[in-house]
Order: sequence, then structure tokens, then C-alpha cells
Amino acid sequence: MADLGRASAFYDRALALLGLKRLVNVTAEQSGGSAFIGYGEDRPYFWIGEGEATKGPLHVAFTATSRAMVDAFHAAAIAAGAKDNGPPGVRAHYAPDYYGAFVLDPDGHNIEAVCRAAPA
Repeated sequence: MADLGRASAFYDRALALLGLKRLVNVTAEQSGGSAFIGYGEDRPYFWIGEGEATKGPLHVAFTATSRAMVDAFHAAAIAAGAKDNGPPGVRAHYAPDYYGAFVLDPDGHNIEAVCRAAPA
């Protein structure tokens, strides 16, 4: 991430609506190089780190358990500074039950929340 502080502020807010939280902070001194932050539910499985931004397209999709959760993720991400890259809605070209929303994070990466459950 070009700016780890800005990126972590974004992910702290956006991922919270999906039930993920910041679990690990690794300093540059601890890693012997760059700082990293790990997100997850009970263990980290999504990591961001400082340094030069990834070049080229990057798309990360997170599972949501309801369409309302997808909607909430999208609203929170936009409020946290993301750019809209596809509002919440059915994406029938992927699958009839595919409900997703897309945003661009502070580094321009395509971040998605998707729910495959039937509407409530």
C-alpha cells in the first residue's frame, strides 16, 4: 500500500461490516522490512502492507452472508473514501443468485463484497 495508515483506516471501516477486524499489527522492526496488518475473524487471512502499490489489476472478493451486508459494506467503503466501482446489485452474468458490490480502495484495487444467498 502506498500509504498504510490511509489504507488501514479504510479497511478497518469497510471490512468491519463483513465481520472482519484488524487482528495483527507487524512493525517494520518486527519484520525486518515493511509493516503489515492482518485482518480476519479469529485469525488473520487478509493482509496489507506498506510499500509500493501493486501494479496492474488486483481484485479481492469477500463473502457476505446477506444482501444487506453487501449494501452496508458498499456504503461504509464509500464513506471511508473508496470510489464506487459497481453499486450493490444482482450480477446475473456471473450467476442468477450473485449479489455484489465493488469499490476501489485508496490504492485503486477493486474490492468486492458478494452474497450468494437468496434474498431475505
